[in-house]
Amino acid sequence: MRSSRSRRSPSSRQIEEYVGSLGLDAYVVGGAVRDELLGSDAKDADFLVPGLDIEGLRAALAPHGRAEELVVAGRPVGVRFHPRDAKVRKLVRAGIELAPPRREISTGPGRHDFEIVVDPAATVEQDLERRDFTVNAMARRLADGTLVDPFGGQADLKSRTLRTVSPSSFAEDPLRLVRGLRFVSQLGLEPDGRTLAQMRDEAASVELVSGERLGGGLAADGMGELSKLLLGAQPAKALRLARDTGVLVHLLPEFEQAIGFEQESRWHALTVDEHTFEVVQAAADARFPLRVRLAALFHDLGKPHVAWRGTDGRLHYYAKRGKSDQSHEQVSAHLAGQALDRLRYPTELRKRVVRIVRSHMIDLGKADPLRARRLLARYGAELLVDLLDHKEADLRGKGNPPDDDLAKLERFRAVVRQEERSPHRLADLAVRGDDLIALGYVPGPAIGNTLRTLLREVVDQPAANTREALLERARELAG
Repeated sequence: MRSSRSRRSPSSRQIEEYVGSLGLDAYVVGGAVRDELLGSDAKDADFLVPGLDIEGLRAALAPHGRAEELVVAGRPVGVRFHPRDAKVRKLVRAGIELAPPRREISTGPGRHDFEIVVDPAATVEQDLERRDFTVNAMARRLADGTLVDPFGGQADLKSRTLRTVSPSSFAEDPLRLVRGLRFVSQLGLEPDGRTLAQMRDEAASVELVSGERLGGGLAADGMGELSKLLLGAQPAKALRLARDTGVLVHLLPEFEQAIGFEQESRWHALTVDEHTFEVVQAAADARFPLRVRLAALFHDLGKPHVAWRGTDGRLHYYAKRGKSDQSHEQVSAHLAGQALDRLRYPTELRKRVVRIVRSHMIDLGKADPLRARRLLARYGAELLVDLLDHKEADLRGKGNPPDDDLAKLERFRAVVRQEERSPHRLADLAVRGDDLIALGYVPGPAIGNTLRTLLREVVDQPAANTREALLERARELAG
């Protein structure tokens, strides 16, 4: 069967044409073929080269550039090739990955008793047998465009079916559980019955996967499978599937108490998990960044931990003496930090997400310029934008948010943008610490305390931010 090449980007075509010119019987494999059939451009293409072992590949490529051994999980699997051709090298700064076929060999009677070995004599079909899903188990021959599709991946793409190549696919690599969920979110695929059963059977094995592969990311793009799932178009669909198969609580045990938890609040009709999924989806629909989507995932998980029943018969989630020492957002922030640390997310991203979660109950007040300046002074412009993004997603995740609330939030965004030009940081003050020393202040805490007082007053009255007025006020504060 021949595969259309019309939808590949110019850079992809250039790389493929270059690899095809090297005298190798090379095949494009995996995700690049899948994305091409879907009509989207793949960022990276991997090439399979039957008939050569790793040393043979290096020898064949030596006249054209530098080939270094490609090692995955401590095993050599192919080469990373850096072309001598400057134009091609500019297109693939990280190099081109080429590999001989690999196949599984049995090492014992159990389902985990196998080893994947490089076998230059193996066929393309044998190499595809060890891949995760049928939609990834396809190859296209560079020489003539022939599509090799032994497991019906193209038909599964058309029917939007997620199907494993092998009954032991998840047992071989439990990361595939979350990767499959990522394809549900990104590509809108639906697992078939056999794949669903496999996911349920192997759900607990996701705990064996390293945090880097799940969250923080060992991939070239720096993102693990959970991040890619959240950045897909349908994360709520994937998260519900994760919950229903049992994968979610093994991936994020922080969710365990939230699943099915009735909020019994006049503000919420949904359970905590269903509301969470809706908020994540709203953040995705609005194309908010990963940090906001991660915050959405964790923002209410503290509710089951702090819930107390009031005299109104409803549950409440704020701190109150004798009821709960912490508010739900405080506990949610702790759970978020714990999970993101375990999943090896970058420190700065983890800190930002935790801050969004801790402050997500932000009150807009009258949504006037004074409130905007005070919030800018408290949170800074970047975090405040994230908090407003999260608030919008949170409102939309309640099912039918009042139009007045959304309209108020949208108006407030405009007010914040306008007030960003007003003084709200210490650096915006018309005086500095040196000016206070010149007035007679002794270097020490008093300077910082006075500057913060001046800032609070300037936030309330921006017109007071003149050197003369602030120096006079500083003299008063000095006593």
